[in-house]
Amino acid sequence: MLVHPWDEATTDQRRKVLAATDFGQLVTAGLVDGYPVVVPTHFLHDGDATVLLHLARPNPLWAALEQDPHVVLALALGETYVEAAWNAAPGSDPALGVPTSYYTAVQLRCVAEVVDDPDEKAAILAAQLAHHEPPGSTRRTPSAAEEADRRLLPGIRGLRLHVQQVVAKQKYGGNKQPTHRAAIAERLLERGAPHDARAAGQLRAQDPPHVT
Repeated sequence: MLVHPWDEATTDQRRKVLAATDFGQLVTAGLVDGYPVVVPTHFLHDGDATVLLHLARPNPLWAALEQDPHVVLALALGETYVEAAWNAAPGSDPALGVPTSYYTAVQLRCVAEVVDDPDEKAAILAAQLAHHEPPGSTRRTPSAAEEADRRLLPGIRGLRLHVQQVVAKQKYGGNKQPTHRAAIAERLLERGAPHDARAAGQLRAQDPPHVT
């Protein structure tokens, strides 16, 4: 992922994204049939350097991990299209403007540890259920000692991802002048497409009003 100096997310910004996002795409370095395996999945980040998840045993990801345990957990959110005329530099011909996209992206570069021990798999499931299930959920904590769970556990494998590096960007016109960002924010709010309001908020957050 290309990250310009003006797009690079701060540590605080990327932590907020990871705290609020629990679905992404897991991409393998190892290949299956000549291609990386890309798995859309829920996950649980511990706020530091570990990610927990589980996948079905027939998933082709396992074959890719046997070749190479390196993976990338990729998150992309808040995407919106910036029209060419809006993105044209002030004073230039809007007909020659170059469109762009605004979005937030975080990529966790990890080494994957496969978890097959029944008790450890049950612990991963319990942690995920505690995170994802709503308050008052009647789903009991999984246990290798519970007959129903004991029968189901062989059908999955757990994954513990050890985060080695985080690459993150918030692409919201960081290379533009405040007046240009403000004008684009207004256009986004007028259009009102999905994620436009969020992008406008990100644009404005870079240039908070002057307080006297």
